[in-house]
Amino acid sequence: MARTNTLLNETLVKWYSVRRGLIREISNIPPARLTFRATLEMRSIFDITHHILELFIITVEELLRDDTNLDRASLSQLANVYAPNITRADSQEKLVNILVEQYRDAETRLRECGDLHMMQLVTKLDGTRETRMAVLQDAIQHEMYHRGQLTVYARLIGLEPALTRDRHTAMPGTFNPDALH
Repeated sequence: MARTNTLLNETLVKWYSVRRGLIREISNIPPARLTFRATLEMRSIFDITHHILELFIITVEELLRDDTNLDRASLSQLANVYAPNITRADSQEKLVNILVEQYRDAETRLRECGDLHMMQLVTKLDGTRETRMAVLQDAIQHEMYHRGQLTVYARLIGLEPALTRDRHTAMPGTFNPDALH
């Protein structure tokens, strides 16, 4: 069934593409290398992926509330409320499964809220106000930033990033959350 072309639908389709690419990058890395970090001070591949999941779970859970306020508590406090067990994703398979399930759940629930809900102003982390849609788009950009970071990590461990390897393969034109794997 074709979906109505709304701003929310367009945003979710873009996020699907970003999430699918992130999953492909994670799947491209040998499981034994998921603890790799570019320097001792930097996050490992596991840490980056946990961070992405944690931030997206917090963002979506707040966006779904009628009283959205990302400034209501610190990120670590919000993580303790919304994503307390995310670090239990301690294998490649678990990471990929959680990335898929988190997207599917969020996509369904955000669609149920609808475009009008997503166009309402809310308080962001820095106390400023934007629409829920803008907050969602910021989170997608943040995920894309870290996806790029993972492509650099892949290069550092001697791999061709999935994004590079697949650049000549066209992304499917049809939105299909079941095809995330």
